Amino acid sequence: MKKLLFGWLAATLWLYAGVSDINIVPSSFDLSKTPIRFLDQKALNYTQIDSLKFSEISDLAYDASAHRLYMISDEGILFVFDARFGQKIEALEPVKAVELRKKGGKAFKKWRRDSEGMTLDGRKRLLISFEGKPKIGWFHKNSDKIGRRIKKYTLPKVLRNPKQYRSKNKSLEALAWHPRYGVLTVAEWPLKRDDKKRQTIYALSDKRWHFKAEPEPRSAVSAIEVTDEGNLLVIERSFTGLLDPFVVTLKKVYIDRCKKGWCPSRVLLKMDSHKGWDVDNFEGLTRVGKHRYVMVSDDNDNFFQKTLLVYFEVKE
Repeated sequence: MKKLLFGWLAATLWLYAGVSDINIVPSSFDLSKTPIRFLDQKALNYTQIDSLKFSEISDLAYDASAHRLYMISDEGILFVFDARFGQKIEALEPVKAVELRKKGGKAFKKWRRDSEGMTLDGRKRLLISFEGKPKIGWFHKNSDKIGRRIKKYTLPKVLRNPKQYRSKNKSLEALAWHPRYGVLTVAEWPLKRDDKKRQTIYALSDKRWHFKAEPEPRSAVSAIEVTDEGNLLVIERSFTGLLDPFVVTLKKVYIDRCKKGWCPSRVLLKMDSHKGWDVDNFEGLTRVGKHRYVMVSDDNDNFFQKTLLVYFEVKE
């Protein structure tokens, strides 16, 4: 009986593993009236890849020439997928998973491996940002040293001290690379010294741009990506409790139209769980083609949540 039960459980887990179709859009919602076109939507149902737990994905980066989609978890694990994007997600297969390590190969201490943001720079170097003790590092991505840190970047002075942030868990949440301004980062919540609705984009040169956070309570930046024309696509999320709406906003921030440091923004799509959206904790975003992006949700290592990968186009 035990053998039969074990066999049934193993078969169930095998069937559950992999990629399945999902739909987060309410049946009554007309996406054609928005600048967003959903191309494909998947749930990633892996339990482990290379014996490492697949969960809590916090950001993405895509190398189009190598067809590699990188996923980082906030437990300091880097996952590599072979991925191809056409009219739909044409391929998505796990290739490798490794734990992030320091330059000499030593493991990060548990409280210093909270990796949250990720991007590829203009030379396709893999950059990762961390909460806790805020830092940004360059990591190997395709050699026998994959996942090892190569160097740390110098942060603007205002971002170096963890006490400047509203919480150790609310620091360098989002990361992107801009062809003109270089590495850009955003804290999940504004710094203590700033108004709670005044979000700031920081370049490593200490150049800054400000934009207004969404009106929902505790609205926080969870991901950023540079658009084709050089502005920013931003994910903001608002969560205040299980009985309250979970709201995820896709917005564009026009850093090429700022006046006195303040930049205008436009909401492209607002996804509200109390209006039928089957949203989860979207934390990652990367551009995969012209005007095309994928975003991913963090399942918080919770059985009742999912890792969702949504492929979409911005039509404006």
